[in-house]
This record gives sequence, structure tokens and C-alpha cells, in this order.
Amino acid sequence: MTLNGIDDLDRRILAELQREARHVSSRDIADHVDASASTVRKRIQRLESEGIITQYAAQVDYEQAGYSLYVQITCTVPIPERSNRADAARDVDGVVGVRELATGERNVVVTVVCVDGDDLTRIAAELSDLGLTVLDEELIQSDRSLPFTGFGSEAIVDPE
Repeated sequence: MTLNGIDDLDRRILAELQREARHVSSRDIADHVDASASTVRKRIQRLESEGIITQYAAQVDYEQAGYSLYVQITCTVPIPERSNRADAARDVDGVVGVRELATGERNVVVTVVCVDGDDLTRIAAELSDLGLTVLDEELIQSDRSLPFTGFGSEAIVDPE
């Protein structure tokens, strides 16, 4: 389904889910989007089944959880092997994100959490063993995500 296949109600529901998916019920969303709770539930089920909503994820403060290092590892992989190697990188213990870039030599970015330098060395070695050439390791100070406002900017309230 494309953006043309979703209507204004779908966009408002998506905006509400992005704002706070864990602590919002279909009744809460219905109150904000002027629809019934059953309509909201059916719409969410359709958005999930059509692959528009792909997951619900928790934001974790890794330092508070005991992982003192939050690192972005930039790699290069030959283009024909990029997708398979990026998928394989997801299985390395400590990897929390893998991003494939469409252009350039620096074409796979792996985000990891680890307890110390030895743990980081292990992760980098495992990535290397999978065929990813590590070009750079950068310590992440902080990472801020925002919901996409194109679904209905009036429905998204910045919590800060």
C-alpha cells in the first residue's frame, strides 16, 4: 500500500501511535481522531497486515541498562553482498541496529551497545569475520528520534 492508499483517518491514527504507542488504547486514539474505538482497532489491524505498521519498539537508555558504550561502526561491503552481510550483522550479540546506505563506500552503519572496550573489540572482530570492513567507530553521545509529522502534525505533540 502506498501513501495514496491511506486516508486522513489512517494518517491521524499513525500520528497518535508514533506519539505514544505503548500507553495509548484504541479508545484514547478514537477520542483524538473523532472515530469509534472499533474503527480504530480495525484500521490498526489493517495497517499492520498491509505492512505499514511493522513493529512497536521501546526506547532504551542503554547506559542506565548497564551498557556504558553506545557506538556507531561504519563499514564497507561490496554492493552485491551488502544486503546479506547487513542481515548477518544483526545476529552479532550487542548489535542494536543496522542501516544499509544506497551510495558510497561507507555503505553499512552498525549501531552497537557494549560494556567496555573489550566487548567493542569482540563485536568489531565478529563484524569483520562476517565480511564487513570496519572503517570507523564513533562513540554516540545521545540519539534523539522524533515522530514523522507528515501523518498529521496537529496530532503530534513533542513531549519535551
